[in-house]
Amino acid sequence: MARKNVEKKIITTNGLKKLEDELMDLKIVRRKDVAQKIKEAREQGDLSENAEYDAAKEEQREIEARIEELEELLKNVEVVDEDDVNVETVNVGCEVTVCNVADKKEKTYKIVGSTEANALKGKISNESPVGRALMGARKGQEVKVELPTGSVVYRITSIHKSEN
Repeated sequence: MARKNVEKKIITTNGLKKLEDELMDLKIVRRKDVAQKIKEAREQGDLSENAEYDAAKEEQREIEARIEELEELLKNVEVVDEDDVNVETVNVGCEVTVCNVADKKEKTYKIVGSTEANALKGKISNESPVGRALMGARKGQEVKVELPTGSVVYRITSIHKSEN
């Protein structure tokens, strides 16, 4: 059977470690915890009206689904070593500071793969509109970003290796 052509997901070494840690926690700690909950619920007798049993089985399904999702994801990652990031241009694994040309407000983003993106923490995906526009750009260059709210022009003021 031919294997589907699966697109590699870009991830930083830090992001890889977090996913591997989550997978180990699910397999070693959470599986054991939910198995204990199921055992205790079974000991209560009639399972047909046992809310604790139903909740534990649902939690078990969610854990197993997440384990499967993480294992599949980890088979298809391309790891970017943040220590080896070239800061001549914007790449995954670097932090970039941009200045909005219109309102002169500065923002700093860490460019990460889509699995690590978290806008609230300033981590944007290389696949997001801003990330795509910044990829490959150099310090001093202006880039136009098409957003749902309209176009924004950013000037790149600095590019450096990410601290974490």
